[in-house]
Amino acid sequence: MENVQVTGEFGDKPVITFSAPTPPEGLVVEVLEEGTGDIVEAGDTIVCNYLGQSWNGSVFDNSYDRGAPLDFGIGVGMVIAGWDEGLVGQRVGSRVLLSIPSELGYGPRGVPQAGIAGGATLVFVTDILETIKR
Repeated sequence: MENVQVTGEFGDKPVITFSAPTPPEGLVVEVLEEGTGDIVEAGDTIVCNYLGQSWNGSVFDNSYDRGAPLDFGIGVGMVIAGWDEGLVGQRVGSRVLLSIPSELGYGPRGVPQAGIAGGATLVFVTDILETIKR
């Protein structure tokens, strides 16, 4: 993705740096490392590690520091729309970079208590560890 650099390998906590103040428009999905496992389908339960950061801002959440991945239904509205749209169709074992515009994230209100400003573009690096088929 232009203006975004990710360091670190699959399974390791990534570091995201930005080289431009303005995010891209719309949802941008880039596979940083292609997995060879099952394809994630809507309705599956996905197990992943992730790091979330506001564009040109601070990390607001990550599972690496907690030492436990997150699992949730994908493609069924359990998470922000940018994850549903960006992770369905990916393969287990992939590291995926997502730039998620506000309208597919937390919208104009944001989540101030989590450090996410209203209207923020969110950037995630997600390592897909497993999918449990429906």
